Amino acid sequence: MVRHFFGSAVLLESVALAPMVPTADHRAHGIAWAQGPARAATSVAPPSDSLKVVLLGTGVGPVVNLQQYGASTLVEAGGQRLLFDCGRGATMRLVQAGVPIGSVTRVFLTHLHSDHVLALPDLMLAGWSAGRRVVPLTVWGPAGTRVMMEHLLAAFDFDIHTRRDVDERFPAAGITVVGHDISADRVVFAENGLTVTAFLVDHGVVQPAFGYRVDYRGRSVVLSGDTRVSENLISHARGADVLIHETIDPEALRARVDRPSAAAIDAIIAHHTTPEQAGTVFQRVAPRLAVYSHAPNTARVIAQTRTTYSGPLQGPEDLLTIFIGAEIRVEHHAPPL
Repeated sequence: MVRHFFGSAVLLESVALAPMVPTADHRAHGIAWAQGPARAATSVAPPSDSLKVVLLGTGVGPVVNLQQYGASTLVEAGGQRLLFDCGRGATMRLVQAGVPIGSVTRVFLTHLHSDHVLALPDLMLAGWSAGRRVVPLTVWGPAGTRVMMEHLLAAFDFDIHTRRDVDERFPAAGITVVGHDISADRVVFAENGLTVTAFLVDHGVVQPAFGYRVDYRGRSVVLSGDTRVSENLISHARGADVLIHETIDPEALRARVDRPSAAAIDAIIAHHTTPEQAGTVFQRVAPRLAVYSHAPNTARVIAQTRTTYSGPLQGPEDLLTIFIGAEIRVEHHAPPL
């Protein structure tokens, strides 16, 4: 069963375009509806046999969007916190979700486009100097991840040296970064029953790009990362409780006032997934709940998805929180203005 908790009137207005109004279709899938808090003041740990997923940022691409921040998703289970992508605003959303940024020490990147990594320097630095991180920050991602993290340390050498060696003398271990390059489908993390499997997706010329599957005590969530329709993703997502998938709106992209050239638009569309295509992916995978992230929060996206998918569907929404257990509970939290 999926239980939705609504937030404040402001939130309802801002997310009214997402499919959160009870319908016959949702009732047929056992979705219950209830009121809930506007946002989380402190982070609530999931039950011992459950996964907790927080969509920190659900925005699309490098465009600055004050309603949907850059791509980033937090997964919690077994007392551990894992961050998937670290787009613009991720550290602010962590604080709004009640999560101390210094407690996030493991990051998994889907690919190295800027909109998926822009907040990494903030997490690296503030998680140490303000968040009191005392263990290394470990980052997994495609080829280039290790070198990127080395360059970030070099770029902020003055700040790091001053705070570590001269002034505050914060512990050196907390500003140590361990980078891991992933090159193929494999389990990249396994600890205390929590496993993360990386798998290749198809992001066109942006290769390699990865999606991730997280499993814990029989519960699972799959994150697509950026991809067009990927058979490898469908294979890895089968049997998952929740599938979080990207989509773009070609019509909206072509209508943008600041749109790039027609050739650039065609290239962008070619390595992403349209709502109709995403619907076919959801239909084939048949998760208990399909969720959009890295997607426009519009009625048109939902309507187009419904032409190919009739199952439980949740639109993209920053700070959306999903508890995955015997039941699936979805909470809507309004970001502070």
